[in-house]
Formats: sequence, C-alpha cells, structure tokens
Amino acid sequence: MANATDAPAQARQGFNTADIPAHVKARILAEALPNMLRYDEETVVIKFGGHAMGDQALSDAFAKDIVYLKQSGVNPIVVHGGGPQIANMLSKLEIKSEFKNGLRVTDKATVQIVEMVLAGAINKDIVSAINRQGGKAVGICGKDANLMIARKITEMADPESSEMLPVDIGFVGDPVQVNPHIVDVISKSDLIPVIAPIGISFEGETLNINADSFASALAARMKAKRLLLLTDVDGVLDKTGQLVAELSIEEAQELIRNGTITGGMIPKIEGCIEVVEAGVEAVVIINGKVAHSVLLELLTDHGAGTLLGRRRRKARSA
Repeated sequence: MANATDAPAQARQGFNTADIPAHVKARILAEALPNMLRYDEETVVIKFGGHAMGDQALSDAFAKDIVYLKQSGVNPIVVHGGGPQIANMLSKLEIKSEFKNGLRVTDKATVQIVEMVLAGAINKDIVSAINRQGGKAVGICGKDANLMIARKITEMADPESSEMLPVDIGFVGDPVQVNPHIVDVISKSDLIPVIAPIGISFEGETLNINADSFASALAARMKAKRLLLLTDVDGVLDKTGQLVAELSIEEAQELIRNGTITGGMIPKIEGCIEVVEAGVEAVVIINGKVAHSVLLELLTDHGAGTLLGRRRRKARSA
C-alpha cells in the first residue's frame, strides 16, 4: 500500500492502464470481481471526513471511487464531516470555538454557520465532484424528510472517571430516530445520496451531529453491508505502531482494556462495536489520505485500514 504522503501526487497522476502488463490486469480483475459480486445491490455507508476533504486530488479520487461503486451495482451512501472548514469559517467571522470531549460547543449563532457550511458549501462541493466524474449525486441533510431526529446532548462521560456528568454544549445532538425513506428512494435509483450531518429535534431545533455518529446510526438502521469511516489515520495501531488489520468485538474490547487503544480512538471503536452489534456486517477505519482507499477496501482481498466485524477478510470473497 502506498504511503499517505504519496497520495496527492498519485491521485493527480492517475493511472495509465496501457502501461499495466496483461497478466497483472488479469490478476487485478480476478481479485476484484468476486468482491464486486459480494457487494452487488448491497448498501455501503461511507463517512468522508478529515483533511482529505481539503485536498482537491484526493477529493477527486474519492469521487471516482463512489462513481465506480455505483456503476458496479453497489449502493454507496456518503455522509460527510467538515470540522476544518467550519473552524475556518468561524475564524473568518471572529467567532471563537470551544470543545468538550471532542464536540464543538454550538450556540445559536454557531449552529447557523455549521448548517451553512455543512449543508451548503461542503455538501455541494462533494456533489459537484461526484457529478464531474460521471455520477449523479444529490445533496441532502438529516433535516430532509425527518431523516435524522436527534436530542440535545445534556450529559457526557468524564474522561478520567467515566462518570456521566451534566453538560451544556448547545445545539449538539445524538441520533435517536432514523427515517431512511428519502435515502432509500434516492439510492435505489441511479442517484447517489450525499448527506450533511445536520439533524432536527422533536421540538424542531436544528442540531449539529458528529459525522461518525450520524453515519453509524444510518448504517445500523439501514442494515448496511459495510460502514467505512475515512479519517486521518491508518486505523488501529498496536503497541509497536503497526496497523491491526482485523479485530473481533472481543479483541477490540481487550485492546481498550489493556491500553493499546487510547484517546479519541476509544469512542470511535466503541461506536464501531455498537454498529456491528446492530447488524452491520463490519465497520472499517480507513486513512482517507490514501488515494482510492475505498476501492482498496471493498474490492481487494487485503483491504485497507482496520476492519472490525463478525467476519474475517479471508471470508470476504466466499
């Protein structure tokens, strides 16, 4: 696998298939085709986030992957984040940001900016990128057709004691009800849904939702075949710094207990476990800074990143 630092250059250079020997092409196809059949007409939820969103070449490579999946009979559903872009806009407007346990404190003024950036600029940029690559993307957010109903977060676990303590972080929500009809209608056609993680409360308030949480809730409700979380890291690393390619639920829980998984990776893995227990076959944490990482994960036997699920990679083409 290429290094993440090489990804932008690779994405700009593209691939000249004329330079690939015939026997190599045959081997690639022989590996890819069984995996394509495995995902035929299956739903794959893909969370696109991190700094890869700010690199035009990587964004174009991601868009190509999504179009290829749709053309191959897969139903890709894109949920995107936008933390760096939100921070940049708030800075321009001289609105200070504060975070509690990794979540942005979002007052009334801030949530309006968050919605504008996520459901406006970022969402339409991704839609346009997919459309430029030959796809037909449609941008929506969790408020559309009451897709994602959430409740305000009013308590959070203390990082040291894990005790739940009351908090006031404003208009930030956790998903409580998913109504995926609008996503079903879009994805069962020739269209590709691109979703901004903005939800609505039962009282009609706009709520900012963590993109991982949004994608996880949607994947669980739709019983997706896979949930892919594109981030800025390769995946879970062991104590020597090497990538852990696969984890069962029990193995992941043990790595948390023995201190191998630490910091912000703990809630991410705990969220992955919940998604698998809800019926999604597997969740994969992938480095979005590696060009075409989505295709590497879904259409090769070795995959990419760390897979957490009930089935091993070796069974993928069965």
